Amino acid sequence: MTDTVSDSWTVAGRTFRSRLIVGTGKYKDFEQNAAAVEASGAEIVTVAVRRVNVSDPKAPMLTDYIDPKKITYLPNTAGCFTADDAIRTLRLAREAGGWDLVKLEVLGEARTLYPDMRETLKATETLANEGFLPMVYCVDDPIAAKQLEEAGAVAVMPLGAPIGSGLGIQNKVTVRLIVEGAKVPVLVDAGVGTASEAAVAMELGCDGVLMNTAIAEARDPIRMARAMKLAVEAGRHAYLAGRMAQRRYADPSSPLAGLI
Repeated sequence: MTDTVSDSWTVAGRTFRSRLIVGTGKYKDFEQNAAAVEASGAEIVTVAVRRVNVSDPKAPMLTDYIDPKKITYLPNTAGCFTADDAIRTLRLAREAGGWDLVKLEVLGEARTLYPDMRETLKATETLANEGFLPMVYCVDDPIAAKQLEEAGAVAVMPLGAPIGSGLGIQNKVTVRLIVEGAKVPVLVDAGVGTASEAAVAMELGCDGVLMNTAIAEARDPIRMARAMKLAVEAGRHAYLAGRMAQRRYADPSSPLAGLI
């Protein structure tokens, strides 16, 4: 069945219908964030553990607006620059909320926010051995992606472009190679700026797309969330349908034989 409503995907034994994952940062308030999540149709949201309020219990909380019983929370390690920091952060998340499905990112530097793959691989191995189910942010390199899968990643998440850049997918060739070689879900994580770029990720055969800034920093985040939902669905339909062959020269839609 090729209808996206019935075309679900599975990660670590958990099945979802929506192939769009959205973040919970940069919105003007929790109310806007919740409205964007609803408009996007997303069933998973990422939450930066290091930015969760633990000091003021009277302050508004994300869980007051996005119900964790209805939406899957995916704790992430945003802001971690070493494997040890990332591991410690996710241990805290598991203690606090019992989460084992997590998003791992270990950054190499603040300027590019590119992943440090040596530290990322080290953290993936440790977390997998401790029973975590890490979905892992990585470079768009098919060899690195395969190494992460072998280390215990339940999904690999190559960047399309630097986090928050909105530049779109810069290397479609390597993303496609990652998809072709992976036995776990592949999701483009970072760099998508508009709906057409989300569709490209899906047309490449990715299982899903994760984004935050593209929606949160749009002039109308709610409308953009709706656009991203439709783009992901359209891209998935296009991938399943199979695109036409590309040709160097024109090929008329109407036969030229028998013209008046």
